[in-house]
Amino acid sequence: MIPPQEASVRRREIEDKLKQEEETLSFIRDSLEKSDQLTKNMVSILSSFESRLMKLENSIIPVHKQTENLQRLQENVEKTLSCLDHVISYYHVASDTEKIIREGPTGRLEEYLGCMAKIQKAVEYFQDNNPDSPELNRVKFLFERGKESLESEFRSLMTRHSKVVSPVLILDLISGEDEMEAQDDITLEHLSESVLHDVIRISRWLVEYGRNQDFMNVYYQIRSSQLDRSIKGLKEHFRKSTSSSGVPYSPAIPNKRKDTPTKKPVKRPGTIRKAQNLLKQYSQHGLDGKKGGSNLIPLEGRDDMLDMEIDAYIHCVSAFVKLAQSEYQLLTDIIPEHHQKKTFDSLIQDALDGLMMEGENIVSVARKAIIRHDYSAVLTVFPILRHLKQTKPEFDQVLQGTAASTKNKLPGLITSMETTGAKALEDFADNIKNDPDKEYNMPKDGTVHELTSNAILFLQQLLDFQETAGAMLASQVLGDTYNIPLDPRETSSSATSYNSEFSKRLLSTYICKVLGNLQLNLLSKSKVYEDPALRAIFLHNNYNYILKSLENWLKVTDYISEKNLPVFQPGVKLRDKERQMIKERFKGFNDGLEELCKIQKAWAIPDTEQRDKIRQAQKTIVKENYGAFLHSIEIKLPGDSLSKIQPSTPFYFF
Repeated sequence: MIPPQEASVRRREIEDKLKQEEETLSFIRDSLEKSDQLTKNMVSILSSFESRLMKLENSIIPVHKQTENLQRLQENVEKTLSCLDHVISYYHVASDTEKIIREGPTGRLEEYLGCMAKIQKAVEYFQDNNPDSPELNRVKFLFERGKESLESEFRSLMTRHSKVVSPVLILDLISGEDEMEAQDDITLEHLSESVLHDVIRISRWLVEYGRNQDFMNVYYQIRSSQLDRSIKGLKEHFRKSTSSSGVPYSPAIPNKRKDTPTKKPVKRPGTIRKAQNLLKQYSQHGLDGKKGGSNLIPLEGRDDMLDMEIDAYIHCVSAFVKLAQSEYQLLTDIIPEHHQKKTFDSLIQDALDGLMMEGENIVSVARKAIIRHDYSAVLTVFPILRHLKQTKPEFDQVLQGTAASTKNKLPGLITSMETTGAKALEDFADNIKNDPDKEYNMPKDGTVHELTSNAILFLQQLLDFQETAGAMLASQVLGDTYNIPLDPRETSSSATSYNSEFSKRLLSTYICKVLGNLQLNLLSKSKVYEDPALRAIFLHNNYNYILKSLENWLKVTDYISEKNLPVFQPGVKLRDKERQMIKERFKGFNDGLEELCKIQKAWAIPDTEQRDKIRQAQKTIVKENYGAFLHSIEIKLPGDSLSKIQPSTPFYFF
């Protein structure tokens, strides 16, 4: 049992704690009441705000929608106005551009093309939107008139600025590669840069917008005429310069006197002039000790003209290649790619046909001469044929992409020349064999017969054109005629294409055949003489003439003659160019000596004494000239220079 004192204390504690709790509860109750009041106030405020927002939204949204509609209407109005301005501008195109179109594009091409672009857009608009509009006919008329003006401007530019290439420039162009000295590249500027720009702009517009290809015909006709006239001008230049001075001059390069040729004449051994000079030489210094053999009459009067024609034709062929290359380069800038080959084919036809026709005329003249047994005329074919073959690779490259008929023109002319030449060679050999023994045609004093001089002279020309003459024979598959075995390796895929070695053997055999026929004919002719002594004199004179002529065939010494040496200071180190020139002299001598040995091994001289004399004479000439050449070089070169330049020489010949 709890004591009363403790119970009283316990009760007071409980009462105090209860009082505190009651106070806390009263505070909480007051706080809740305040909170409720605040909540009510906040709800009232929010409700009022929401009400106001709703009122504001109800008043703003219609205004916003109305504003959007107004903005859309404004944009539509602006677009409509812009479209109207655009459409109206098409109606003004004709009046705005008519004056410029009427005046033409000369001097203001870019402005003119800008007007044409506006007119073209107007035509497209009216065709799509208002095809019945009278404005369509008007802008169409302006477009066609403008297109015609552009075509006319194209023709005018090409006509006014396309100039014939001067002969002197052509000569420099085709002979520049032959010069050892380094020179600036010679280029042809057919059109100035500004004119070329305008021509290109017009051509592209006509192709893209004008739907017109007629300008391509205009282009090739104008350029074809200039190409043809340039080549004809070169030929006329040869005619005039040869008639006045004998050498076509080329004063195109500046800083040189106008009366000095800038290029050396092309060296062509075996020309008609050379044949006539040889004939004159034998005529003036008769081998029988008399001056002027009675039967050795030089064929004067036509040699200069014939040489001029040969030179002119050869240069015209080279000129055609160079000019055609230049024309193609120009054409690629102006003519669309898929039309370039066809346009180029048409462009070169007149000039090419002229060259081919002239070549066929030469062949025709040669054929007629062969019928008359005038074989000197066929000599004109040799230098031309050789040049055509040398030029053929460039020809083929230039004519790539042209029609087959165009590509085949040069091969056809080459074949024609080879056929004619082979026919002449065969007829000549037969004529030597079958020349009749006419008593009235025999020299009374037993001097050299005309047949001998003509035969030797003709063979002299063949040696100058060994590859060409051999190819003529090989082209007709004449190996069986001379009983020469044919190695399959000596032919290409074509049955008539032989290598040079076989051609040389064929020519060597042919020369032996001619000399054999000549010997038999001379023996037959000698029987015309009743006096045996005169008969022997006749044979001696003719055989001696042949002997002396064979000695003159030794041309390897030309490479080691003093005149062919470069000019340099003794003891001064050689430049690369000078060293190369001396090396070329040695090489030319060695190659010529080797070739001469191969050729002469196939020749036959029945008389042992005469054969030994010829051999010894040739050895002496070569030794003396070679020794003099070495001595001349040794005294001019530094000590160790000769050993570095001189190649091994085939002294087995000696």
